[in-house]
Amino acid sequence: MTDRDPVLDPALMREHYRAEGLDETELADHPMEQFAHWFAQAAAEDAVYEANAMVVSTADAEGRPGSRTVLLKQFDERGFVFFTNYGSRKARDLAANPYVSLLFPWHPMTRQVVVTGTARRTGRDETAAYFRTRPHGSQLGAWASTQSEVVASRAVLDASYAELAARHPEGEQVPVPPHWGGFRVAPQTVEFWQGRQNRLHDRLRYVAREDGSWRVERLSP
Repeated sequence: MTDRDPVLDPALMREHYRAEGLDETELADHPMEQFAHWFAQAAAEDAVYEANAMVVSTADAEGRPGSRTVLLKQFDERGFVFFTNYGSRKARDLAANPYVSLLFPWHPMTRQVVVTGTARRTGRDETAAYFRTRPHGSQLGAWASTQSEVVASRAVLDASYAELAARHPEGEQVPVPPHWGGFRVAPQTVEFWQGRQNRLHDRLRYVAREDGSWRVERLSP
């Protein structure tokens, strides 16, 4: 039996968190206000790569889960918005089962935010407004890719993009794809996780009440 390598053996990988804690008295009244505060700190932290990157987890009609990293593009008191091809696996999952989980893994800050809620499509006007802010190449990419479908080769994908680039050169408006748009996740719970020593992490979770207000509960780590 060989010696276990502490660099490669997951069981031996350990980080000892020493961050300051999170107290109930420090929280904002609304979870989206608290999220905005933490998001601003994460965006300003050089060690956090793409603070708006989040893991979106869905389940299909049979309950089979799927997760992928997606970029958050908008958030306000109504929830969290991302954009995708409506033919993608996640969009098909959400059409059958609107319940979704979001995870913001801000590891360098020993923080996470975990959201559960329901996803609904954004309106076409909202989708078009965001689409116009995308770089020209990203606009073309939304047309070139049949997201989540099998593609014969990279060459086929590149050829599709090249054909679109010739049809819509730089500076020319690219039409908004009818099969592409946004989802807004309306939160039902929002958990703020702060790493602490001895794995006694702080976990404070907002839970939506029927009257639109929020209660906060502390979870054991």
